[in-house]
Amino acid sequence: MALDFPNPSRSFDSSRNRVRFWGYDRASEISFFVGADTLAHLYPGMVPGEAGCLAAFDSVTNRVHEMAARSYARGRGSSHSVVVE
Repeated sequence: MALDFPNPSRSFDSSRNRVRFWGYDRASEISFFVGADTLAHLYPGMVPGEAGCLAAFDSVTNRVHEMAARSYARGRGSSHSVVVE
């Protein structure tokens, strides 16, 4: 079964300057992280900080989910970092 992202929740991790979100492979929940640097690359002009990262994430959610799915396909696990390929 394909990785799915039915939960629109996301949160900002200020200690690591990244956004956390979740995907599901059947009943398994997988944590994903996307750093502010990756978000800034995907969304030029992003304002630094929590509000800017969350707004950028919301603007490029589909692209981030595609990247997350590719990361997960390369090595299934319970946690993945999403980076620009």
